Amino acid sequence: MDLETFERLLTPPGQDLLAEIAAAPPGTDRLALGTRLRKTHPHDLVAAAMTQNNLRTRATAKFGADAAWLYFTPDALEQATRRRVAGHRAQRLAASGTEAVLDLGCGIGADLIAFSRAGLRVRGVERDPVRAAIATANLRALSLDGEVITGDATDTPLRAGETAFVDPARRTGRGRVFGTADLQPPWPWVRDLLAGRAVAKVMPGLAHADIPEGVEAEWVSDGGDLVECCLWGSAFARTRRRATLLPSGASLAHRDEPAVTGEVGAYLYEPDDAVIRAGLVAELAAELGGWLPDAKIAYLSADRGDATALARRFTVVAELPFREKQLRAALQQRRIGTLTVKKRGVQIVPEELIRRLRLDGPHQATVILTRVAGAGRAFLVDPLQN
Repeated sequence: MDLETFERLLTPPGQDLLAEIAAAPPGTDRLALGTRLRKTHPHDLVAAAMTQNNLRTRATAKFGADAAWLYFTPDALEQATRRRVAGHRAQRLAASGTEAVLDLGCGIGADLIAFSRAGLRVRGVERDPVRAAIATANLRALSLDGEVITGDATDTPLRAGETAFVDPARRTGRGRVFGTADLQPPWPWVRDLLAGRAVAKVMPGLAHADIPEGVEAEWVSDGGDLVECCLWGSAFARTRRRATLLPSGASLAHRDEPAVTGEVGAYLYEPDDAVIRAGLVAELAAELGGWLPDAKIAYLSADRGDATALARRFTVVAELPFREKQLRAALQQRRIGTLTVKKRGVQIVPEELIRRLRLDGPHQATVILTRVAGAGRAFLVDPLQN
C-alpha cells in the first residue's frame, strides 16, 4: 500500500468502504464481496480496504478491541508490540517520573499509543512515510495526542526532558536477526543511547554478555509466550537482570543466588521462559524454598508446593523407570492411555516416544523426563493450578 492509497482510505468514501466490509456477515464469500465492491469503487482502494479488514482481524490477538479502529501493514503488525507488553513498559516509565518520550522508529505507533495512554507526551519518528502516516492515524483513531514525523531516527535529537525509546529492526533481507550485529539502527548507536535516559526493545534471545554495563535487561513473557527483552538505560536500571510475566505482573530480579542442588522432592516446578532466559532459576528456587535437581537443567524441586505465577507446579506422584521398555510396562500397569510427556535435558522427542509406547488404557497422565545429577530420570506428576 502506497501513501496516496492510504490517505484515500482516510477520506469519507474510504471510511465508508471499510465500514461496509467490516459489516459483512460472518461466512461472507470474500472473493464475491471484493468483486461486487470493485464495480463501484477503485480497484486499488478496494484491495487496500479488504487487506485492512483482514489485518484488523489478525491484530485482535495483539491489540484487543482497539484493532477494529487501527491501521496496519502485514510486516508492521508482525513487528508491533503487544498492547499488554507496551502498556507494562509505559506504566513503568510513567512511574519513574518520565513525562515525555521520543519513539525513534515508531512503526505504526503501537508503543506511542501505550505511552500516550500512560499520560506521557509523545513524539515519533519513522523513516517509512506510509508507517509514519499510519502511526498518526492510529493515534487519532483512539483520540490520543502525539506528533509523528518522517525522518531518520539516528538524526533526530532529543528535546529537553524527553526519554528515548527505540525498537531496532530485527529482520534483514536474509530473514530474522538473532544477534546484535545486524540490528537497525546499529547496536553501537543503541548502546550509546542506553548510557542515559533511554529504553530499548530487543530480541528475547539477547546474550547476557551483550547487556551494556549499568543497564537492566528485563525479559517479558505474555500469556506464557516469551516476547521480548527490554533494556532499561542507566537512568532507569534497578537490577542487572529481571523476569516479568504478564498479565499477572509477577517479577523476579537478579540477586546473584548460588545454585543449590538436591534430590527431587514432593514437587517439581517448570519456570517460565522469561525466568530461564534471564538466568534467574536459582533466584526462583530460593524464593520457593527449593533447589535444582540438576545444576544445568531448568527444573526446580521443593518439599512445599507454593503457588507462583513464575512457574508451573507439579505434584510428584511416583518415580518411573527411565528406560523405554520398563517405562511402557509401568504405564500399562497404571492403565494409562493418554500421555503428556515433558522433557528437559534429555535426547527424546516426546511425540515419537508416545507413538512407540502404544498405550491404550482409559486414564491420562503426565510424565517429566529430565536429568538429576547428570542421570536420566522419569517422574509421574500431576499438574497443579496456580
